[in-house]
Amino acid sequence: MLQRRPASVLSCLLLWLCLLVAAPLAAQEATPQARIVQSTTDLADVERALASADTPHTLATLSERAKDVQRTASAAASALEPEREQLDARLAQLGEVQEGSAEDAAIARQRRQINAERSEVDAAIKNANLLALKAQQLAESIERMRVNQLGAQLSRRMASPLSPTLWKQFITDQEKDRDRLFALYRQGERALAKAIKRDGPWVPLAALALAAVMVFPLRIWLRRAGRRRAMRPEAPASRLRRSGLAMWLLLVGTLMPGLAAWMLVEAMQYIDAIPPRLEQVAGRFVEATFIAACIAALSSALLMPHQGSWRLLSIDDTAAVRLRKYTWTTAALTWASMMLLSINRAARTGEVLTVTVDGVIALANMALIIAILVTLSRLRGRRALEALDAAELDAVPATRRRNTGWIVLASVIGHMAVAAALIAGLAGYLNFAMFVTQQLIWGVVVLAALALLVKFTGDLMAWLFRPEEGFGRAIHMATGLSRARVEQAGVLLAALLQLGLVVLAVGALLMPYGSSGSVIGWFETAARGVSIGGFSLTPGAVLRALLVLAIGLAVMQAVQRWLVDTYLPRTELDLGARNSISTIARYVGIILAVMATLAALDVGLEKLALVLSALSVGIGFGLQAITQNFVSGLILLAERPVKIGDWVKIGDQEGDIRRISVRSTEIQVGDKSTLIVPNSELITKTIRNMTMANPQGRLQIQFSVPLNTDVARLRDELLRAYAEHPGVLEDPAPSVFIDSIAGGQVAINSFAYVSSPRSAYSVRSDLLFVILQRLAEAGIALVAPTDIHLVRDPADAGRALEQQGTGAG
Repeated sequence: MLQRRPASVLSCLLLWLCLLVAAPLAAQEATPQARIVQSTTDLADVERALASADTPHTLATLSERAKDVQRTASAAASALEPEREQLDARLAQLGEVQEGSAEDAAIARQRRQINAERSEVDAAIKNANLLALKAQQLAESIERMRVNQLGAQLSRRMASPLSPTLWKQFITDQEKDRDRLFALYRQGERALAKAIKRDGPWVPLAALALAAVMVFPLRIWLRRAGRRRAMRPEAPASRLRRSGLAMWLLLVGTLMPGLAAWMLVEAMQYIDAIPPRLEQVAGRFVEATFIAACIAALSSALLMPHQGSWRLLSIDDTAAVRLRKYTWTTAALTWASMMLLSINRAARTGEVLTVTVDGVIALANMALIIAILVTLSRLRGRRALEALDAAELDAVPATRRRNTGWIVLASVIGHMAVAAALIAGLAGYLNFAMFVTQQLIWGVVVLAALALLVKFTGDLMAWLFRPEEGFGRAIHMATGLSRARVEQAGVLLAALLQLGLVVLAVGALLMPYGSSGSVIGWFETAARGVSIGGFSLTPGAVLRALLVLAIGLAVMQAVQRWLVDTYLPRTELDLGARNSISTIARYVGIILAVMATLAALDVGLEKLALVLSALSVGIGFGLQAITQNFVSGLILLAERPVKIGDWVKIGDQEGDIRRISVRSTEIQVGDKSTLIVPNSELITKTIRNMTMANPQGRLQIQFSVPLNTDVARLRDELLRAYAEHPGVLEDPAPSVFIDSIAGGQVAINSFAYVSSPRSAYSVRSDLLFVILQRLAEAGIALVAPTDIHLVRDPADAGRALEQQGTGAG
């Protein structure tokens, strides 16, 4: 009989999570040596049970038990490793015995004791590793057997449903199978009657009443409460409204019926009303209820048949209502098929009845898939007609321009699967037909759940990391990251979570081809991490390192903010010195945070020697300029030949320094644009710092006057103009000089000083206005330069050319 392994995905994952939670508690109760002994016993039990295993279900259970032994043995070996390292450290502390020397008796006794303890621990570790290897090999062997059995069952051919042979045999075996089913029923009825007679009917009745409340009024109230919450104004104003409501409907619709079924089974087990042969049926009842409820709730969350504006899928209301009915039928058929197969297994019915049940289930699945395909085909036809009409009107609404490629793909895959299952079923391969139809339905359920979870994860992360929301604003304020960086962090985190969901979905799709331990093994391999450079990089270490890095950057940001806003303004340091201190403190904080992160990853600085040596080669070739600018930036911050606020001139550009980082310096030039200069340029080239040593500026005024000018009066006028201007300093005092006397002219050169070089240009312009006005009032003329042009008469030029031509003749 073909086993339905996809149906056990939820229970296996829940069991794995429970084992992960309970593992630390179990580790505290049992010592590693005791766990090794128990694992040896368990592995021997698995080997004995393997001889009589004849069904894929039994083999899957044995494979999971073998992998449990492997995990327990590996964990025990890992737990003993620190103890062995401690013993090695004690032996190293005692040192080695020198040849020919006598060791103290007490030291020798301690050495023998430590050696004995180390030998015992080392033997236990080796035994645990060997046991883990044997369990792994046994699990792999069981998996191969299970795959072979699955292949044999899928390729097994029975009588065709169209053949009278199958139905004749079914009628012949009907009486025996009916007796077996009635015997199972009577066994359950007697156990229930006995339990009620002993403990009374109140426990199962109370559980039944509570289960009814959970399935109907409580589930409906929670669904309506979720819708009301999503429609409130305070709900997230983003796509999270729709995906969050869909996720809520999925959780409520899955958990309420599943928990109700679990409560009923627990109540029956509490009064011992379930006989041993029905315990597996009871467990499958809970599992089937969870899965059927999940299918129904998933369809409700995605289709929203009566709320088109909240629908996540791009389908119309008619198709949504029809698909909703089909998904409810799918859930009911899934529940019924799981229970029928479980009851047949518990009653030990004949092979013919089992094959017949499989055939009926396969035919029902095929009919259901065909009905869904017809609905999708009609939807695609309506979409095509609407698109054609909209194209003729040259107006295609945005809601109708959505891509329908998924409908085409689903239709093609569905038709191929139904055709293969129908041909195989008619040919007598009923197991293969049921397997194909069940896996198609299971694959659709998994992919639909994946689509919903991926969309919800993306919307949730986008909402959480929005800078306007509380969480995103807290990250922005704590780390100092820009708003765009915070949003980018949310996108990256969403991508990682969605990748994990895809891995889970792939494991769920591959579950029928291997036990749950195979999928769990993927997570265990990821949890063990990878070895890089002699240390193991595990997800836990990565998360711990990221947490340390985030805390370190937050502390660095807080210290820098305290320096800039609180401490440095109360010092006598200028703006440039404050910037240098805050910048250096920032980079020191980053370095310390990175070192703490490496320590959280258990990466010692000595392990970075190889990386640094390789990095030095890269620095020597491709990173030389970056390194040069970095070192130049440190020199600028330390020696401060230029600082923030200085007015510098480099080449033909000049301006004020606004920012100095470890790579470049930003200079604001006169037109308010920013000139970004590599720090190496400020170190290796000549720079004129106008405000470094002396903040004063000097202005110069030069002109020439005729030789007969009263230069004494001219000097007084100039000095008085300088003295009356408020921007001219009294110390140093302005000065007027005769630069030269030549060509009937006197060259005057004068100097004055202002408080800042930045004001020299404007003060010089004001003084020129004043001086020109006063010299004009005093009748002192300025000498204008003489412009002499030699112009030849055109007639003379013509005669000269004629004379040249005559001479040449």
